[in-house]
Amino acid sequence: MRRIVGLALFLVAFAAVAAETPSLEERMSKDEFRAAGLEKLSPAELKTLNDWLAGHQPTKIVTKEVTSDGRPVFYPSNVKAEPVSDRINGSFSGWYGKTIFRLENGQEWTQAESGQFSNGKYDHPKVKIKPMLLGSWLMYVEPCGCSVRVERTK
Repeated sequence: MRRIVGLALFLVAFAAVAAETPSLEERMSKDEFRAAGLEKLSPAELKTLNDWLAGHQPTKIVTKEVTSDGRPVFYPSNVKAEPVSDRINGSFSGWYGKTIFRLENGQEWTQAESGQFSNGKYDHPKVKIKPMLLGSWLMYVEPCGCSVRVERTK
């Protein structure tokens, strides 16, 4: 009996999370949906994918410190900053002034130096972002062997 009650509570909680999470159709434009090939999925396959996404939402980051102008402080000075290894979420074709780099882990990093760079187009390239002197960060894009100074914005 306890198992049935536990399973029922789990299903109710899962349904509540799924109901709060917008579907792919709501989150993407029709062109993005088509470009990803999702229109080829059957309704059952699409529902399974939406249910899986609902249960695997990125964790929300809560910052405890903000700058004087209200921006979040992701790496306080009393905490050792660790390098970040991930992939760019989507394609990468360089940077052009204030380019925003969105990672698959949900983080966003913005170009923190002037200049432009282009060296082809890469799909979901691996990146390494490491702390440098005086609180700055350097993002290295693996496939092109290029790097740019960045600051975390999300």
